[in-house]
Amino acid sequence: MATSTIHQVCGQSLHLHPHKAVWWEEGRTLFLADLHLGKGAHFRKAGIPAPRALADADLRRLDQLLGAFDIDAVFFLGDLFHSDHNGEWAGLGELLARHPKPAFHLVRGNHDILAEEHYNSAGLSLLNEPFFCDPFVLSHYPLATPVQGYYNLAGHLHPAVILNGKGRQHLRLPCFYFRPDQAVLPAFGAFTGHACLDPQSEDAVFVIVEDRVLKIEQRS
Repeated sequence: MATSTIHQVCGQSLHLHPHKAVWWEEGRTLFLADLHLGKGAHFRKAGIPAPRALADADLRRLDQLLGAFDIDAVFFLGDLFHSDHNGEWAGLGELLARHPKPAFHLVRGNHDILAEEHYNSAGLSLLNEPFFCDPFVLSHYPLATPVQGYYNLAGHLHPAVILNGKGRQHLRLPCFYFRPDQAVLPAFGAFTGHACLDPQSEDAVFVIVEDRVLKIEQRS
């Protein structure tokens, strides 16, 4: 059974879920980033073999999250869909239609290139970054300059860290990466790469290990 870990930011409870999403308890809001739906179909169209099952698995995880919490709003922090319109778009629209209560919003990312009517027809409102959701400021790209009084939630980087073990063994694990004024969410999509970050002593890093989220201790 998947178990969340709670991390406090700005006096708010953020539940870090092993499905690579953040549930903001007080705001009854779900945040996730970088689904890259349609990426597999995009590669297959170009003649590059890519697994079909991964997109279905991503949508199942999203469906489970939408059923697990009492959600008023969902914010996708960019790169919801990988490229041009293809068959995997219909699956997302059908899923969102099964969950009529939440308002679904997309903070536009660099891969979100479709015309706005495509998003609206699927039940999504399209937002430009930065978008203010007090006490958070939402963006796809991590903001280079902090916004006074707000904490930045972002995506784009697909963060991961490397954990070293005995005998030169190491693991690369996706993570939730919290800086003093900014958090970068892991890529939700399974068919994505990772960028390994170098945590600093003031950062809080939570790795995803199967169905758990674990905080790693930083060396001072």
